[in-house]
Amino acid sequence: MRNIESGEDLAYFSAPTVRDADAQRPFLAADIGGTHARLGLVAPQLEGAPRVLSYRSYRCADHPHLDGIVRQFCAELDARPRELVLASAGYLHAGVVVNRNLAWPLVPATLAQELRLERVRFLNDFEALAHAIAYVDEHSSVALKTAFAPDAQQGPIAVIGPGTGLGAAVWFPGEPPRVIATEAGQIQLAARGGLEREVLDRIAAPDCHTPYEAVLSGPGLHRLYAALCAVYDRYPSYAEPADVVAAAEAGDEVAYETLQMFGGWMGSFAGDLAMLYGTTGGVYLAGGFLSRIVDLLRCGPLVERFLDKGVMRPFLHKVPIRVVDHGQLGVVGAASWHLHTRTAKQAPG
Repeated sequence: MRNIESGEDLAYFSAPTVRDADAQRPFLAADIGGTHARLGLVAPQLEGAPRVLSYRSYRCADHPHLDGIVRQFCAELDARPRELVLASAGYLHAGVVVNRNLAWPLVPATLAQELRLERVRFLNDFEALAHAIAYVDEHSSVALKTAFAPDAQQGPIAVIGPGTGLGAAVWFPGEPPRVIATEAGQIQLAARGGLEREVLDRIAAPDCHTPYEAVLSGPGLHRLYAALCAVYDRYPSYAEPADVVAAAEAGDEVAYETLQMFGGWMGSFAGDLAMLYGTTGGVYLAGGFLSRIVDLLRCGPLVERFLDKGVMRPFLHKVPIRVVDHGQLGVVGAASWHLHTRTAKQAPG
């Protein structure tokens, strides 16, 4: 009989005990998205970043279920782990991960049974990403804005990620560090200036809530482009967000303006979060396509919109903004959370 313990968007499904001798065994950490499943075999260690012994990425569409991917990964490495920590977008409800973008149903208790694991733990993917951000340095990220303060990197860090939706979480330093997952992407979108108002009028339904996520996401980027085309009475030639980015890089005027408007709204949103949580450690922008458009973001309004918060401008000058490639961070963050919380549960007193 497996026990279940849950709290908000994280939970674990396990046998009654995990033997102390197994605490040093390598375990699995996975970051599951709508397109790719990223798996790592991780060695337990409490100092510094978790040590990823091996890492693979698999296309979800090529597999009928996650258990097949895990079996393939373990077979390739001849590994027999007993624990899996699983990060995915969505939340846990009645033992099932609720996420409409996953390729297949995700039920942690069933995974534990099918894969004969002693424990499967779950947490939200953006919470996992925030747990990894403490291990990101200047060599693995790109600066959009440096901090004018000697105490930067010592305070909370906001992590923002436009993907299928708009994720946001905040990392707080401590022993162990804490992470707050948020639904900040659902904050009401506000327009500044005539053109933004015209675009918002074409995006928003009358008298309905329109969140930042409506424009600060992959689908939102294309939504912005289509709205600008409507404003300028132009035919929307590009059907995918990646095509809009490529067109902007190639000099298409409407696509370029789309990226500039995206950057402006991103700056406003990031500045709001920095003020709310006092993120002197910085704001990190994470997402697949953001790494491609760093130069476009640099020459656009993002930083000025971030700073333009009235009397809070001097504070925001102290907050750096960096872009980080998602890559293995979800796996590293899930592993870090697992190690810190497992140690806390085992600590005496």
